[in-house]
Amino acid sequence: MELNNIKSVYFLGAGGIGMSALVRYFLSEGKFVAGYDRSPSPLTTQLIAEGAQLHFEEAPEKIPAECRDASNTLIIYTPAIPQGHLEWEYFKRNGFVIKKRAEVLGIITRGKRGVCAAGTHGKTTTSTMTAHLLHQSHVDCAAFLGGISKNYKSNLVLSDKSDLVVIEADEYDRSFLQLSPYIAAITSADPDHLDIYGNKENYLEAFAQFTERIRPDGYLIIHEGLEVKPRTADGVKCYTYGRTEGDFHATNIRIGGGTIIFDYVSPWGTISDIELGVPVSINIENGVVSMAMAQICGATAEELRNGMKSFAGADRRFDFHIKEENLVLLSDYAHHPDEIRACAMSMRELYPDKKISVIFQPHLFSRTADFYNEFAHSLSLFDEVILTEIYPAREQPIAGVTSDLIYDRLAPNVEKRLCPRSEVLTIVNEKRDTFQVLVSLGAGDLENDVPQMARILKC
Repeated sequence: MELNNIKSVYFLGAGGIGMSALVRYFLSEGKFVAGYDRSPSPLTTQLIAEGAQLHFEEAPEKIPAECRDASNTLIIYTPAIPQGHLEWEYFKRNGFVIKKRAEVLGIITRGKRGVCAAGTHGKTTTSTMTAHLLHQSHVDCAAFLGGISKNYKSNLVLSDKSDLVVIEADEYDRSFLQLSPYIAAITSADPDHLDIYGNKENYLEAFAQFTERIRPDGYLIIHEGLEVKPRTADGVKCYTYGRTEGDFHATNIRIGGGTIIFDYVSPWGTISDIELGVPVSINIENGVVSMAMAQICGATAEELRNGMKSFAGADRRFDFHIKEENLVLLSDYAHHPDEIRACAMSMRELYPDKKISVIFQPHLFSRTADFYNEFAHSLSLFDEVILTEIYPAREQPIAGVTSDLIYDRLAPNVEKRLCPRSEVLTIVNEKRDTFQVLVSLGAGDLENDVPQMARILKC
């Protein structure tokens, strides 16, 4: 099926952050767009307002008539949709073309110059930052992002003059192997999704395969010290980056007064006084690799400087909801031990004299089973830990796997509390006078309570 011949597109899992960018893309192309998601959310409300016909019951009879012609309807699904889903079975029985989100993204971006950010963590901020650097420059770009850009209030950026497209390259289910990057950045490769990959070796092998997908005239920019062994084609230019080491790096870093400023060093010289629009220390590395990709694409020094300062961040990535002298509330998507460690260290650097508390909702039974020791070690970098039960997402419970595995291994000096998810706001209200810096962490539904946390803390 050629995309040009499609009249209707139906999404199984329309409300996912990656899926919703495709919903918006096909709406922009004038297609009839409908779909299913498990539950409504602020994002699905926005998609409906933009023209998508969505419902939240697993019911084939709710599929619109416009999406019942297999000759001109494309079905796009997320791997999170379970086997046996009634609508999935309807489309299979009736001969519809059914494709994964990653396959469709690969088709859409074929013939474009893909600027792809991959990695266990850092890829959402890096891709969103790169998209902003390019879009606000004379170069311009389109973008399919894994988070909502605060600058553009969307996870989709369109361009009618550039063949560059920035893509968050997701390793889950080996999705990024559907892409053919012009520039690929690998931010990290700490094993994750072991329910898919089985072991660390297979995970690293997938990243090596990703480097094989880079065009022969392309570029690889990989973080210093990763265990990934690139297998790029002849002609691919390979660079390294890091906070203070690598072909691209930062120097003369100045942190204080709520700001972070540094000088950016590249093979083409130094750009002085780069100020981070989102001043957390992990964004030094994210900024270095984002500027490297934008610079390769042609952005000027002044455009890089202006873009970094005006970058507003991505929702749920170091997202400040309260930022006052005596009270800070921040939410972050961190759901892997290394992400949590990076968050804790960044907050320590920003607020060295403050008590830092965290509310953490573990994400997935399988991830908790694989990394409970590592979770406990990372969470122990905070002064206080409030831990909720595991958010299951796509999984069924695993016997013996609960948040207690993490809780029981927290360092003895950490003030800790284990609570049901439903009691989080009650606890925030009880302890509101004791918080100095409060961080809400996780990839589940804890984020839904953050606005109410802010209201409680401001009372």
